[in-house]
Amino acid sequence: MAKGYWIGRIDVDDPEGYKDYVATAKPAYGEYGAVFLVRGGDYEAVEGTARGRNVVVEFPSYEAALACYNSETYQKARAIRQKHARGEIIIVKGAD
Repeated sequence: MAKGYWIGRIDVDDPEGYKDYVATAKPAYGEYGAVFLVRGGDYEAVEGTARGRNVVVEFPSYEAALACYNSETYQKARAIRQKHARGEIIIVKGAD
C-alpha cells in the first residue's frame, strides 16, 4: 500500500496565533499516524515562488492522509490556521 503525504507551503502572518493551530492539529496527526519529514527549516528557492514555511507529512496510506485532513479534529485546526497563515496544502499518493 502506497503511503500518503501532505505537502504544505505556508506563510505565517501571526506566529503566536499559529501556535494554537499546531496544538489543535496535533491530536489528528496522532490519530492518523502522521510522521513529519520536513517541518520548516532552511530552504533554497531554486525555481518559482517560495513560501516561508515548508512541511512534508507522511501517513501510512493515501487514504489515511485524506481522512486526517477531512477529520472533524483537523478541520477545527484548519479554521485556526486560516486566521493566522496563508498557503497551500496538497495531498499526494506516494510511489508504490
